[in-house]
Amino acid sequence: MGQLRLGDEAPDFEQKSSVGPIRFHEYLGNSWGVLFSHPADFTPVCTTELGYTAKLADEFAKRNVKVLALSVDPVDSHTKWIDDINDTQGTTVNFPILADEDRKVSELYDMIHPNASATATVRSVFIVDPAKKVRLIITYPASTGRNFNEILRVIDSLQLTDSHSVATPVNWQDGDDVIIVPSLKDEDVIKQKFPKGYKAVRPYLRITPQPNK
Repeated sequence: MGQLRLGDEAPDFEQKSSVGPIRFHEYLGNSWGVLFSHPADFTPVCTTELGYTAKLADEFAKRNVKVLALSVDPVDSHTKWIDDINDTQGTTVNFPILADEDRKVSELYDMIHPNASATATVRSVFIVDPAKKVRLIITYPASTGRNFNEILRVIDSLQLTDSHSVATPVNWQDGDDVIIVPSLKDEDVIKQKFPKGYKAVRPYLRITPQPNK
């Protein structure tokens, strides 16, 4: 399969995991999803990432997001690694880790970049919406841990902008002012959608308080 792009349907798959076989679309149901890969079990950066993700369980839950990790090692290795993660990170891993021994999912999602490593996955992140469309793709090098606060921020932005005619500006955080999309021109509609009004910095740059979700 070629490289996935934003707006593509997230490929479905069935694969073994730390909690048994998982069919991706069925696992997500009507939830948003975060699928993220790890170069191997018992790697230090991954251990910190999975521990932190477990600690964010309530944050993901209130956004209706299901998390699914992936490593190319087998289930029995995952089980031992999860014990290590729980012990060293002071948490309980509460989401599945795919055991992608045959590289099926890694290849389907283009997670192996041969010029970086011929076998290990790069640190890929995919955000998938309830319609199973890919909404965000981030690829990190193996040496750099991901920023999961940024992943939550993007989910907040996607969920807000899906339901309102707005975009979120640079460094936006939930609750900050937003931008009215340039395609919205009708002033009567704007007044109805944004009763708190807006500030026109330029005709194309209109700032308004964040609408209620």
